[in-house]
Amino acid sequence: MKKHIVRIGLGVAVVLLFLGHAIKLYDLPLIQRLEAIVYDTRLTLTMPRTVDPRIVILDIDEKSLAEKEQGGEGHWPWPRDRLALLLDKLFDHYGVAIVGFDIVFAERDESSGIRVLERLGAQELRDVPQFQSAFGRIRPQLAYDDIFAAKMKGRPVVLGYTFSGEEEARAPKKGLLPAPTLPAGTFAGRNIGFVGFNGYTANLPELQKVAASAGHFNPFTDDDGIVRRVPLLAEYRGGYYEALALAMVRVLLGSPRLQPGFPGDAGLSKGYGGLEWLEVGPLRIPVDENVTSLVSYRGRKGSFKYLSVVDVLNARAEVADLKGKIVLVGTTAPGLLDLRATPVDPVYPGVEIHANLIAGILDQNIKQKPAYVVGAEFTLLALAGLAMALLLPLLNPFKATVTTLLVLVLVLAMNVVVFHYGHLVLPLAAALTMILLLFALNMSYGFFIEARGKRQITGLFGQYVPPELVDEMAKDPEKFSMEGESREMTVLFTDVRGFTTISEGLDPKELSNLMNSFLTPLTEVIYKHRGTIDKYMGDCIMAFWGAPLLDPNHARNGIVAGLEMHQALRALNPQFQARGWPHIRIGVGLNSGRMSVGNMGSRIRLAYTVMGDAVNLASRLEGITKQYGADIIVGEGTKDLVSDVVFRELDRVRVKGKDEPVAIFEPLGFTGQVDKAKLDEMKLFHQALKFYRNQEWDMAELQLLNLQKMAPDCYLYKAYLERVAFFRSNPPGADWDGVFKFETK
Repeated sequence: MKKHIVRIGLGVAVVLLFLGHAIKLYDLPLIQRLEAIVYDTRLTLTMPRTVDPRIVILDIDEKSLAEKEQGGEGHWPWPRDRLALLLDKLFDHYGVAIVGFDIVFAERDESSGIRVLERLGAQELRDVPQFQSAFGRIRPQLAYDDIFAAKMKGRPVVLGYTFSGEEEARAPKKGLLPAPTLPAGTFAGRNIGFVGFNGYTANLPELQKVAASAGHFNPFTDDDGIVRRVPLLAEYRGGYYEALALAMVRVLLGSPRLQPGFPGDAGLSKGYGGLEWLEVGPLRIPVDENVTSLVSYRGRKGSFKYLSVVDVLNARAEVADLKGKIVLVGTTAPGLLDLRATPVDPVYPGVEIHANLIAGILDQNIKQKPAYVVGAEFTLLALAGLAMALLLPLLNPFKATVTTLLVLVLVLAMNVVVFHYGHLVLPLAAALTMILLLFALNMSYGFFIEARGKRQITGLFGQYVPPELVDEMAKDPEKFSMEGESREMTVLFTDVRGFTTISEGLDPKELSNLMNSFLTPLTEVIYKHRGTIDKYMGDCIMAFWGAPLLDPNHARNGIVAGLEMHQALRALNPQFQARGWPHIRIGVGLNSGRMSVGNMGSRIRLAYTVMGDAVNLASRLEGITKQYGADIIVGEGTKDLVSDVVFRELDRVRVKGKDEPVAIFEPLGFTGQVDKAKLDEMKLFHQALKFYRNQEWDMAELQLLNLQKMAPDCYLYKAYLERVAFFRSNPPGADWDGVFKFETK
């Protein structure tokens, strides 16, 4: 036991850390985030995924919002005489039990033109008896709000409204709030963390006064942006206002009084508010410390029957689909902005959240998280944690692994059973994290992960990347593998020009020495700038940047390496000539883009390499360097990623194997280091390029001849003069896009 005292002590320290979190001495933010994820996982694993036949959602969907000639009602909001007709259809034709609106009617409906007629009657036409008489007769037919209110009166219709959490001075106070469900002072002397608001947007007074009830439709959004609960009671200026779902259940049950539920005060802390449930007739609804209820999601979107509002308005829906049903009117149309992120779906209609809550209240399966779960979590952490802290140091790795798995399975199974069948939410993330952390601690993380990982990284990547990068990767080996993945990277190809002629003039031994003498310094340049060698193909080098180590400057590092490779060759060539070897010139092609990188090949042989269109383009660019007399050609993807290099645009081309044209560029040097004469020459060439693409052959030729005088040895200008001469005799046509097509690699 003594030799394990350090490991046991560390294990006990881990247990104490989690116990402090459990009793709220401090918060561990990571555990809180994990707890939310664990809750969502349990919910999705245990939800029934069935359609509740009691509740129907009338959907103001895209079909309903279509123009009238397409069978819809047009853009929202609709005239309220149509909503009045909807109520008649629902109650008289379909015989629904109750209707709730997940919509607020805060603005007056003037779509009938009544306000214009009233103004005319009061001003321009006030002395016209015929107008006054006619308007008096038709006025009731144009007062759509009054018509809607009349159809609502005496029927079980519940309106919705929304509270605002803005600062008091800026918070809106629009419409008429219903009377608070529980008056101010109901919870005097109790420390209850009600969700409070400073303003509201409610319904028109004439509508609110005739509605059977009203409830707010404000969900409670957790810190991660997910809606898991709804405030059943929200506080505004001391009064307590019920949620839409609760208001509908109460109306459905005959509007019984809402009763707060408090457990016995014995054994509870002094600051505990004690409100643990709300009673509505025979139903008990669990609430948490914020008087919110967890939504018992039945499944993803579609857990309730959806009917298009326009189908009900036109009596196209089946009577059996609505007879005796609880009806919620809401929207899934994206333009009406009632979509929420929930544990079961990242884009979820807000109206279906209320439907789930109504179903959960009626089924009495709302999950509860009362005060005593803190004690339950503390007990679990203490028992499981101390047992593992004392036992694991005494076991070999295999037995310790089996023991940990058994404890994990036991804790998980107990928690899920209590969650699903007892509707009790016991914290789980802290226990799982503690168990895994104790296991990792006792399995000698340093030996099994770091040392082994370092050896693996060295073995896997040592042949491709410089030693200093291998050491950097070995610090966190788990981040690196040779499995294929897609990344934004830069790839380089370089090839010796005229290598066939060179190889024919040397015997095999001399040729081998020559190859080693120039490939070694070029490889060192690539390594110096954090590049990865892909392969050597005779006289060709293929390298890339951005893997296995991420490199945000992959394009710049590739260009710098290409420039320095030419500098290295310029220093080598005098030595080669002194040994009787030929002068070596290389072309370099660079391109950046998304590529697949990883171990590729066959079961017999694998290689860590890159593949993709961006790679093929880099190879083609290297192949055409000699066509422009350029040392380096880069693609547009590379050029766009580098801001401190001066580029001369060379052409727009279609290389073999690609239909889309690409712009190609030659890096001349770093900003501030390219002399003015070279910059002026570049500007003149860009003008010549413009004339060339506009088929202004004379101007292009004149500009190119002037450039040729400035740089007689520049092959680029000679190549373009030959093109101009050809196109003058063989015009490319009015639809020519200025792109030069290469038929060979």
